[in-house]
Amino acid sequence: MLTRSTHISLLNQLRDGIDPAAWREFEHRYGDLVRNVALRRGMQPADCDDVLQDVMMALTRSMPGFEYDPQRGSFRGYLKTITGHIIFRKLRQNGRSRPLLEDEAGDIRAMPAGRGGLSGDDSDLEMLWESEWRQYHLRLAMRTIETEFNEMDLVAFAYYAVEGRSVQETADALGMSVDQVYQAKSRILRRLSQLIEQQVREEG
Repeated sequence: MLTRSTHISLLNQLRDGIDPAAWREFEHRYGDLVRNVALRRGMQPADCDDVLQDVMMALTRSMPGFEYDPQRGSFRGYLKTITGHIIFRKLRQNGRSRPLLEDEAGDIRAMPAGRGGLSGDDSDLEMLWESEWRQYHLRLAMRTIETEFNEMDLVAFAYYAVEGRSVQETADALGMSVDQVYQAKSRILRRLSQLIEQQVREEG
């Protein structure tokens, strides 16, 4: 199991380049985010995996000199810019996008957020990214939830809050009272809200 580090400490570990486990944790955290954005952009699953690998390679090149400065923009915007450029490159290879912004060596420029990076003919990528970013935070928070709540409460939450079963159906299926189902949902939702707020705050 990967050790959960704070957002900024993980970035520092990636920048220093001395801990391979930091890159594994980064992929564990952000892999689904990058893949899902590429998938929703219309790419095939195999191409989505290639996008993730290219993002990791681009970050490997840029992170040694990376200095996290919230005044210049969020890491979310930084990662979005790199991911967007790589998706455009893949689409361009298939004749579906305009040329990328590249330097003389052909490496993607890791531009700070707020200085562009999304092609004018693909502004829906911004909306896709924000949607997937919210889902990313939910998935990350749920990993903590799964370690903090007992199995019965988690199943009750899944049945009632996620799958949309009625409270009575959920109670009957699990041998719980209706009040216990309500309480499980309330406790988990309250904790989810706390975790997501903390995660967003740690992003800077």
